[in-house]
Amino acid sequence: MRLWSLHPSCLDSIGLVALWRESLLAQKVLQGKTRGYKNHPQLDRFREYANPLAAIESYLFFIYEESLVRGYSFDKTKFNLVGEPLRVIIPVTEGQVQYEFALLLQKLQTRNTKAYGELRGLSGIPIMSLFYTVLGQTSSWEKIKDDVVVPKTVLPVLPT
Repeated sequence: MRLWSLHPSCLDSIGLVALWRESLLAQKVLQGKTRGYKNHPQLDRFREYANPLAAIESYLFFIYEESLVRGYSFDKTKFNLVGEPLRVIIPVTEGQVQYEFALLLQKLQTRNTKAYGELRGLSGIPIMSLFYTVLGQTSSWEKIKDDVVVPKTVLPVLPT
């Protein structure tokens, strides 16, 4: 399960569809409707928020919003957002954002060279509207891959 801190606009079509599916699974886990994934570390930051279901439903909303921009037909009835989506409620470390960006670049370099080139041209890294950045290294729940190289010159993180 990968619940990106990056804004969904960073993802290619494969990544966006995968994020949608994995976020729906995360919602089921937080609702107590699954047997597996109950202790998945990527869910910790949602569980730490006062209302984890509202947080994951807002997360799903932002993915849904990006799907509309792209002309996709994700099913809005799969989540039940009550009221406005939550924004800037969950902290994410700058180190985590830099690592995720490097990981995504690595994936796109072989999977989608056009998207890779577009991301390489960014002047900053946009993050999901649910998050805000704090100083710090890669999050403790992240399973760091040895072959992912975070550049020494890092891009600024851009709130959305």
